[in-house]
Amino acid sequence: MVRADGPAVLADGSAEEGRGRVRRWFSWRRGRVLTVLGLLLTLLLVGHAQVPNGVGNLGSLLETFLPWLGLAVPVLLGLALRRRAGIAVLAALLPAAVWLNLFGALLVDKSSGPGDFTVLTHNVAAANDDPQGTIRMLTSSGARIVALEEVSADAARTYSAGLAAAYPYHVVEGTVGLWSTYPVDEVAVVDLRMGWTRAFRARVTTPKGPVAVYVAHLPSVRVTFDTGFTAGRRDVSARLLGDAVAHEPLDKVLLLGDLNGTMNDRSLAPITSQLRSAQGAAGDGFGFSWPAAFPLARIDQILSRGLTPTDSRTLPADASDHRAVAADYRY
Repeated sequence: MVRADGPAVLADGSAEEGRGRVRRWFSWRRGRVLTVLGLLLTLLLVGHAQVPNGVGNLGSLLETFLPWLGLAVPVLLGLALRRRAGIAVLAALLPAAVWLNLFGALLVDKSSGPGDFTVLTHNVAAANDDPQGTIRMLTSSGARIVALEEVSADAARTYSAGLAAAYPYHVVEGTVGLWSTYPVDEVAVVDLRMGWTRAFRARVTTPKGPVAVYVAHLPSVRVTFDTGFTAGRRDVSARLLGDAVAHEPLDKVLLLGDLNGTMNDRSLAPITSQLRSAQGAAGDGFGFSWPAAFPLARIDQILSRGLTPTDSRTLPADASDHRAVAADYRY
């Protein structure tokens, strides 16, 4: 009897000890702050569109850097495991699941191979001290259509001369320009209400048919402690550019440029609601383009309607503070 009862007692004791460990792991007394932080992070990811823009454009600021919120997940998870706080572990896994739902598709290579032509956009920077290096990068890119932003009058002459052999057709309006191996006509300025030209529309006739190409450089945004995220001029220009695209008569449309905003930024909805991103449809990764030394956001965009993107990529840094982005398209 003693020998029979012994194991039963041990078994009961082990079971009780196991239940005690589980209770300690999932005790609300441990990791409460981490649990609250995990839940708040989840709410920000799920409800970022509900963060108001009324004060310092906080909503747009959050959406500009939204993917980076994912970095908080391993921190919270590591701290929760160290504290042996099961509830906090679960609270850290919630934002991980939401983040994967929002951005997981960007981590998968969606390229389907070469298209009919390649396009490229690059903010070459007014302070670019090596335009010849930029020209070499552009001519070796394989792009048939190239849009440049922040092109000063002197730089326009330099780029025009350096790109002439590879791109026989070009147009410069204000501080934005278009260089093409295909004929370019029907050029019309798009008024962004900035006092000088930073956007235009042109028809580019590819071997398979015409494409309306918009080149744009929306106003810059600033982040300051006293005013927050100042993007009012950009938002107005985004609405005007969106109106121009909405009235475009051609079925095939490309928008190339520095939009000073990401696809997540609600203030660019007048544009992004009509056009799809090459990076989102055919890219691999986030394709961050700014700042060039350590890219944090993709504010340089290639968007389209009526065309099929087959690949999207970010080029190596040159002397600009932006990185050029390129995409392949099937007509």
